[in-house]
Amino acid sequence: MRIVVILFLLVILASLGSGLYYLLKDRNRSPRTVKALTLRISLSVLLFFLLLLAYRAGWLQPHGLRSGLLARPPAPTAPR
Repeated sequence: MRIVVILFLLVILASLGSGLYYLLKDRNRSPRTVKALTLRISLSVLLFFLLLLAYRAGWLQPHGLRSGLLARPPAPTAPR
């Protein structure tokens, strides 16, 4: 799964770079910039849904944060 995510990110960066290149180099109103950026957005949305699907299927497990870190601290109690 890690390799798939890395490949998606590399293709997204390549599409972003090509969009920037076409934006700077194309002087005649070519649709190549729009196509490159549309591809980048589509791949980003697809990657997001792929990550959601992988989490729901159990292929990805959250890690790195302790579960208590995100939980609300207990309410203070009055001393007896």
